[in-house]
Amino acid sequence: MMFNRYRRWIPAVVAALLLVVVAVVGGTSGVDDATDEPVVSSTTIPVTTTTTTVPKVPLSRNLERGTTGEDVEMVQQRLADIGFDPGPIDGVVGTLTRQAVWAYEKLVMGVPRQDATGVVTPALWDRMQEPPMVRPRRPTGGLQNHTEIYLEEQVLVVFHKDVPALITHMSSGELDEFGEPALYCEVVTYDTDSEGELLEEPITREICAYAKTPGGVFEYRRLVEGIRNGPLGDMWNPVYFNYGIAVHGAIQVPAEPASHGCVRIPMHISEYFQSLVELGESVLVWNGVSEPEDVTYSESLPSFDGSVPNP
Repeated sequence: MMFNRYRRWIPAVVAALLLVVVAVVGGTSGVDDATDEPVVSSTTIPVTTTTTTVPKVPLSRNLERGTTGEDVEMVQQRLADIGFDPGPIDGVVGTLTRQAVWAYEKLVMGVPRQDATGVVTPALWDRMQEPPMVRPRRPTGGLQNHTEIYLEEQVLVVFHKDVPALITHMSSGELDEFGEPALYCEVVTYDTDSEGELLEEPITREICAYAKTPGGVFEYRRLVEGIRNGPLGDMWNPVYFNYGIAVHGAIQVPAEPASHGCVRIPMHISEYFQSLVELGESVLVWNGVSEPEDVTYSESLPSFDGSVPNP
């Protein structure tokens, strides 16, 4: 995993490690080889849990938004170590830490998107200390890098040769009360067309479209550093994979789908996201109904701006 740049251990963890070292040097029975036991969550995402030889450190309270302390720093470091980037390891449960916990709850614990709390309970922390391995739904035999996007869970995973390089909470196209892409009409000013290409001059006009993030099989086609104002909204460091739909940084990445169709990720992650992917790499999007390969061409198309008349 990446994210080891904040490597700090609290005294309790250091003490636990020293106990293990002393036990081994002192001639006690050797540590058994780690074994993988598949655990299938309700999200159908294969997760493997491996036994650990490091004694667990208990948590004595719930860690909620605004909570501070060394135990928060311990949890943040653990999230970073297992690929769920929580932002700065600062001992404060803020928005970025909560988003990382959301992703863990949904992906590893199988918590439905709408039930994720972002609260680290003693029970959740106990589970978090077990080293999980998130496996791709479409493995490549360890040969290729690719991205998997799970709309139902609102989680994005970048796999490098089938090993997670990044696991992040995300927010895709807004849904209406029936769970369908929501209709929006608004006046926008944009400098990028529906293909992600920069226009000669910005355009201001009213558009109506559906906030649709289609499922399907795609590939990264274009990336832009900095801000782009597209028909779907403002995007930071966008990486396009389906016409004007891109993975991009956003200030607002709520727990629910809220975009006009793009895949929003936290801003701090978008600062390095482009370094994790390359143009031409596959992007598989699960829409919660069909397998990516079963999505038809017409179903995989976004709702192009202006394609829906203003009601």
